[in-house]
Amino acid sequence: MSLLEPLMMSGKEVLPLVEGGKGISATNGMSAGAWAAAGGVGTVSCVNADSYDDAGNIIPQIYHGKTRIERHVELIDYAIDGGVTQVQEAHEMAGGNGRIHINVLWEMGGAEAILEGVLTKAKGLVHGVTCGAGMPYKLSEIAAKHEVFYHPIISSARAFGILWKRAYKKYGNWLGSVVYEDPWLAGGHNGLTNAEDPREPQDPYPRVAELRTMMNKFGLNHVPIIMAGGVWYLRDWKNWLNNPEIGPVAFQYGTRPLLTQESPIPQIWKDALTKLSEGDILLHRFSPTGFYSSAVRNKFLRSLESRSGRQVAFQSKQSEEFSVQIQAGKKKYYVHPEDKPKADSWIADGYCEAMKTPDDTLVFATVAECKEIRQDQKDCMGCLSQCKFSNWSQNADKNYSTGRGADPRSFCIQKTLMDISHGGPLENNLMFAGHAAFNLGQDPFFSNGFVPTVKELVDRILIGD
Repeated sequence: MSLLEPLMMSGKEVLPLVEGGKGISATNGMSAGAWAAAGGVGTVSCVNADSYDDAGNIIPQIYHGKTRIERHVELIDYAIDGGVTQVQEAHEMAGGNGRIHINVLWEMGGAEAILEGVLTKAKGLVHGVTCGAGMPYKLSEIAAKHEVFYHPIISSARAFGILWKRAYKKYGNWLGSVVYEDPWLAGGHNGLTNAEDPREPQDPYPRVAELRTMMNKFGLNHVPIIMAGGVWYLRDWKNWLNNPEIGPVAFQYGTRPLLTQESPIPQIWKDALTKLSEGDILLHRFSPTGFYSSAVRNKFLRSLESRSGRQVAFQSKQSEEFSVQIQAGKKKYYVHPEDKPKADSWIADGYCEAMKTPDDTLVFATVAECKEIRQDQKDCMGCLSQCKFSNWSQNADKNYSTGRGADPRSFCIQKTLMDISHGGPLENNLMFAGHAAFNLGQDPFFSNGFVPTVKELVDRILIGD
C-alpha cells in the first residue's frame, strides 16, 4: 500500500517523489525519463550535460579557445546542446507520464544563457526548473517567460522570504514548489550560512515548519515543499504526511537512485557506493564556489585537507613579527619564528614549493602538484560565475576577475566532475554523495548485488521501505 497520494506538481498530478538533479552527467535523460515514466518527477541535470554524435557516442567537451572568454562561450554552447539532447531523451522515455524538470546551479557559469537556450530549444518538453547554489533572483522571471514552473532550492525560511519579496511574488503563479535542502545531510553543495555550525546538524522538521508558516503568510498554502537531503525510508517521515504544520509535501531522492539500472554513473562508482560506512561523507569548504559541500572522503579530499594543513602566514619583507626567512623552491619568504620548523619539515618531506593564497598564507605542495594546479588554472573555461580556484568572474565590468588571487587550496571542479562521471579513477576525483549514502550497503533492497530499475525503486519507496 502506498504511503503517498498524488500531488499537483508543475501543472499535473504526479507521485510526490522527485529525482534529485545531480550535476555533470550524474542525472541525465535516461534516469529522468525513467523516473517520470514511473509517475514521479524526473530531473535532467543541465550542468554540462552530454550530447552525442551520429553514432551515439558521447561528444568529448574539448575546449579550443585561447582565452577564458572564448572557452566560456564554448562551455555555454556545450551545455545548451547537451541539455536539449538529454531533455529530448527524457521526454521520449517518460511517455507522457510524470513531469520532466531540469536542474541548474545559479552560480554556474552562464546560468542565465544556458537556461534561456535549453528552454527555447526544448520548448514544451520541460515542465519545471529546479535551481539552487546561490540566490537565483531571476529564476522566476526566466521561468515565467517560458511558461514553465520554477522550484527554488533553499535551506532556510529566511532565504525563501528574501527571494519571494525581491522577485518571486511578481511571478507567484509559476512557483511550482520550494525545495528545502538539508544543509547538513544533502550531497553536493549545501546552503549552510556563517551563523550555522557545520558540526551541529539541526532537525529539519522545525525548519520546514517555519518555512511553511512563512509560505502560508504569502498565500502559498497550496504550494508543495520538497524535502531533500537525508531522505531514505518514507516510513521515517510518516509524521510529515497529512500534517498541517508541513502542508503538501514531496520527497526528493538524490543518492539512492544512483544505484539503479538507468543511473548513468560508471559501474565502478556504483560498486564503491555499496562499500561506504557511516561517517565516510565529509562536509567541507574546499569547493571553488565558496559553498560547503558534501562528498566521499576519498584520497582526493584527504589530499585537499592535507594541503590546507601545510599552511603558514607569511610576508615578502622582513618585519618584527615575520622575522625568520625560509626558502621554498627558488623564492624566499618571511614567516613567524614558530612556523619555520613546520615549513622546514614539509620542505624536507618533498612539499618543497610554496603557493600564495588570497589570505596572505603559503601552502606547501610538491613540484608535481604545483604544476597540475597551475595548468588547471590556466585551462579555466569559466564553469562558475565566480571561481576561487582560478579567480575567474563572468562579470565583464570587473575585467572577468574576482579581484582576488587564485586559491591553490581549492581545485578545478569542472575537471574532476567530468572525469569521475565518465569513468575516471574514483580516488582521484570529487565523489559527491549525501550523508545517508552508507545505507546503500545496508539497505536489504540492494543485497546480493541487486540493482533495481528506477520503477522498482519507486515502487519500493512508496511502501515505506
